Amino acid sequence: MLHINLINLINLINQKKIETKYLKYYFCRGKEFRIAAGTQNKLKLDHLNRNVMTELLPQPHDVVVALDIGTTKVCCLAGRRNKHGKLEIVGIGKVESVGVLRGVVSNIEKTVNAIREAIDIAERQAQMKFRAVHVGIAGQHIKSLQHRGILTRESDHTEIAHRDIDRLVNDMFKLVLPPGDKIIHVFPQEFTVDSEQGITDPVGMCGVRLEANFHIITGQITAVNNIYRCIEKTGLKVADLTLEPIASADATLSEEEKQAGVALVDIGGGTTDITVFHEGIIRHTAVIPFGGNVITADIKEGCTVMQPQAEKLKVKFGSALANEVFDNRIITIPGLKGRDHKEISEKNLARIIQARMEEVLDYVLWEIRRSGYERKLIGGIVLTGGGALLANTDKLTEFHTGMSCRIGVPLEHLAHGYHEKVNSPIFSTAIGLLMRGLQDIDPSKAQKEEAKPEVNDEPKEPSNVSEEKGATWFDNVFKKTKEWFEAEPDVDFQKVRVSYERQP
Repeated sequence: MLHINLINLINLINQKKIETKYLKYYFCRGKEFRIAAGTQNKLKLDHLNRNVMTELLPQPHDVVVALDIGTTKVCCLAGRRNKHGKLEIVGIGKVESVGVLRGVVSNIEKTVNAIREAIDIAERQAQMKFRAVHVGIAGQHIKSLQHRGILTRESDHTEIAHRDIDRLVNDMFKLVLPPGDKIIHVFPQEFTVDSEQGITDPVGMCGVRLEANFHIITGQITAVNNIYRCIEKTGLKVADLTLEPIASADATLSEEEKQAGVALVDIGGGTTDITVFHEGIIRHTAVIPFGGNVITADIKEGCTVMQPQAEKLKVKFGSALANEVFDNRIITIPGLKGRDHKEISEKNLARIIQARMEEVLDYVLWEIRRSGYERKLIGGIVLTGGGALLANTDKLTEFHTGMSCRIGVPLEHLAHGYHEKVNSPIFSTAIGLLMRGLQDIDPSKAQKEEAKPEVNDEPKEPSNVSEEKGATWFDNVFKKTKEWFEAEPDVDFQKVRVSYERQP
């Protein structure tokens, strides 16, 4: 049973995409047609559904679409701000990713298919056609560096304005980088006005010499171009490109934690991303080419099982701390065809996972020490991403690094009534991309867009539908549609039931 908008049904009939002789009956209830297919119906319902989806409403100005292209999943989220300032999710699409290796696109065609599938799912839920997406980027090619910029102003009587800071930022994009690299982000850290140091916002001050320290993030041009190419092949545009750990930090960290000092560790399928904050400023970013897939590969080799079985063992029975496994249950895995089943100790499985997790945490601790803020992180470490769902990961992190640890979930930014699966560290990056995209929306334009009636966004009624005096628009549309059906008699079904209940 399909529920189809009346205008979409009329358009499909005019385009000869629906053959009425294959429809058992139809009737109108309110403003929707309800179509039931008979046994002789040759029209596939999924094909009909796709045709209806082509008539979706255009994407409103206040709706932002985020796309997280990961090593294990491709996630698409569509959302808007409600009147209380919370994030309202209107569409969710999540599919398996097979064309990405360690955060970098390795197969264009497979990645495009996964992106298209995730977007189609989100479009059906949101009931709108997307135009542009905010996409994230990660991978081992991501690097960060510190640089200092200097600007000499003409007069010391005029105030420092935003355009002066923009000039400093634009000068950073002119830095000479190694061949094949490109600047992705430039973050101002601290300013100096005429030898006065430690200024976070110099706008409104007077001075001649304006200096600033910048945190610059770079990546490979080919990796960036491959992401753009994948998005464009799906018929969409890239609204913005954001480093994934920065987006995850926006979704999981509070302003208080950023001020106190915290290290965000996003453990994904192919990479582990690190972002260090102190005094509300990004101090260090890094990407480690190890993630959850490495743990799965270790289980596969150590337990001599297949890849899907290793993944299920990790998710269902895995533990990052072997000492926390008290029952030491025996896990039985079916063998290959004609072979005996295998038995694996739960404690041995935990030992395999703990060994690899300790290696990943060693790299994390080394990056934190390299940033120079190891003893200044009052907030400790916040874990997010799919790897954070592994049991006892937070305890192992505390034991191995000596810092306090918690699991970061993007819950505080979601509006009431959110979908339960969004409340997971897996969606931290996608929700962070949504938040950054909503920050770029002009509030005045969003209010104008919301003020428009929904009828303006819907496709116009066919030209053969004319209004009569004393009749409503819907009555005229229904009358013409009924006449169209009755003009072509049904060969297979002599009687066509039409029932119309007009809503008060």
